[in-house]
Amino acid sequence: MAYGFLDIATTPSVAAVQAAMGSADFWAGFRGNRSFDRFGENEAAFIAARDSFYMATVSESGWPYVQHRGGPRGFLKLIDDRTLAFADYRGNRQYISTGNLGADDRVSLILMDYTARARLKIFAHASIVALDSDPALAEKVADPAYKGKPERIFVLRLEAFDWNCPQHITPRFTETEIAEAVLPLRRRLAELEAENAALRAAQTTR
Repeated sequence: MAYGFLDIATTPSVAAVQAAMGSADFWAGFRGNRSFDRFGENEAAFIAARDSFYMATVSESGWPYVQHRGGPRGFLKLIDDRTLAFADYRGNRQYISTGNLGADDRVSLILMDYTARARLKIFAHASIVALDSDPALAEKVADPAYKGKPERIFVLRLEAFDWNCPQHITPRFTETEIAEAVLPLRRRLAELEAENAALRAAQTTR
């Protein structure tokens, strides 16, 4: 049986809070019949456009650890409708996420599109693949133009996903998005400057 995101997230303690806050009946209708356990075209396009995400793991002591993962746009690869993979680039070499996965393979991801105020939440099981153990996969997740040094591959097997509403997401824009937005203004400015230069040249020849 496929389970939806809330079937996993709604533990007894969560259900108790929902009941206390009067939202239990509302969310009950979203459980059991929302089996988002396979990525569709909408999710595939959203994932391919991301250049970062947040990933949470849990240590043996029970403390959660949330790490920001970044890279070139599309570095998180959709392998099939239930599998994601990405190259794990060298960072500060603390290896907290990697170490946590040795004790518990469950991860939670949040993918953000601040411009569109959209948020995709993912529950998955993660495995670590050595770069030389699967050359085909290593080639698929590699980006030769990116300067980061890959150390391993993370493979994420989807358990469930869900979308959040845009409420409380403050719009933010990347340097590339801003450059694309002002490009028409830059072109128009260049046209006006050229026109102005031509008019000045015409005045001096009179």
